[in-house]
Amino acid sequence: MNKLEKATVEYQEFAQNFQSVIISTINNEGVPNGSYTPFVMDESKNIYIYVSGLSTHTQNIDVNQKVSALFIEDEAKTTQIFARRRLNYDCNATLVERETNEWNGIVEKFQGRFGEIIEMLRGLADFRIFKLTPYNGRFVIGFGAAYHISGDNLDKLIHMTK
Repeated sequence: MNKLEKATVEYQEFAQNFQSVIISTINNEGVPNGSYTPFVMDESKNIYIYVSGLSTHTQNIDVNQKVSALFIEDEAKTTQIFARRRLNYDCNATLVERETNEWNGIVEKFQGRFGEIIEMLRGLADFRIFKLTPYNGRFVIGFGAAYHISGDNLDKLIHMTK
């Protein structure tokens, strides 16, 4: 297996190692905010987040639907702090309407992954589900091993040399 094939296999499995995703949002004045949230992901790499309307990141998504999603290797597990393995997606966020078939299906995925806390959140009217749809990304494995992600299913890695 060559380097690109190995990177592709690692990329396909990387996000499955995480229960939460780091997100970056921007408010209406252009001020960025970094945060995190638990997530579920579908087979098309859409990332679903279940967030409170009171949080800064949710208020930012309401005014600017561009979101950056970051999955990054734990500092304690990295062999080189300057080259932590990471996957970053640029996404468009859309609200999933509450109590629709889509919403109920996603809540079931959250329940299966995170347990009974979801029953409590389900009863809180301010909690919303957003679908983060990636349109491109970058996967970094280490020094000299960075890949641009493209393709209709975000399944193509292109080795970055510049």
